[in-house]
Amino acid sequence: MDISIMIEGQMGLTWPRWKALAQTVEETGFAGLFRSDHFTDPAPPSQESLEMVVSLAYLADRTSRIHFGPCVAPVTFRDPVMLARQAMHLDDLSGGRMILGLGAGWQEREHAMFGYALGDVGERMARFEEGLAVAYALLRSDGPANYSGRFFQLRDAELMPKPQRPGGPRIMVGGNGERRTLPLTARYADIWNGVFLSPADYRTRNERLSALLLEQGRAPGDVRRTMMTAVHFGRDEAELDRRLSWRDEEEGFQGLSLAQTVAKLCEGERQVVGTPQDVIPQLQAYAEAGVEEIFLQWFDLDDLDGLRAFGAAVLGRV
Repeated sequence: MDISIMIEGQMGLTWPRWKALAQTVEETGFAGLFRSDHFTDPAPPSQESLEMVVSLAYLADRTSRIHFGPCVAPVTFRDPVMLARQAMHLDDLSGGRMILGLGAGWQEREHAMFGYALGDVGERMARFEEGLAVAYALLRSDGPANYSGRFFQLRDAELMPKPQRPGGPRIMVGGNGERRTLPLTARYADIWNGVFLSPADYRTRNERLSALLLEQGRAPGDVRRTMMTAVHFGRDEAELDRRLSWRDEEEGFQGLSLAQTVAKLCEGERQVVGTPQDVIPQLQAYAEAGVEEIFLQWFDLDDLDGLRAFGAAVLGRV
């Protein structure tokens, strides 16, 4: 199983931090570097944040090995036409390392702040389905594309020049929903990214996705299986205890011992937590459930030493 790093771009991401993270992830041996696409957090205060597409252009030009992309870009404020065009050129610039992650959007605060319509869940999913169809048509059509929907329209639309890689960047769909998300994945995506699932739940949805792919006339192997979850890592229990010191102020964790906190994060929050001897079997359980690549959410953007320590202890052992 490949291991990639995912960070929250709205949680204090600056150019010095992004450059240092990119270099560390590339040199340490992780498979990729992914980031969220938000203006701000769901609740105040707002922090520094780099714009997503501009930050990925840096990776395309200044790294040589890792793949990268948004995890995921919401079609509520990312026009799928422009995003497909940008992703296509980022894929060309990077030699085929761009992954176009698309989502429905969910965060109410950023949409209200900047005047973007979010809508209820039904409207978000309808817009998402159209956005996927538009991006897919523009990237995969041999000639001009046409589409007439409620939210998006194409009329003899063609992006030029054609992508260097046939079909352009791989399309990734993020989410766990069996009624809408997995069918859309089976129809349009090259990669499925589950979110905060237990190994057992991942296996169930993985099997469902394989069945849906067969219904679409595709092979189960046509879609790469990935998952995103958070990681809390310490080289030993003392370091882990320090890294989890936030529990004293976090509602629902106050008063818990280290062992109780680890159990709650692992079993209740579906996160990867512990020392090397703890996290390796946790990751192996996901590999056995069918996860081909795991995106580990790394919260401390300045903790490059911890990132290197995790890589040295874990990479190559899962």
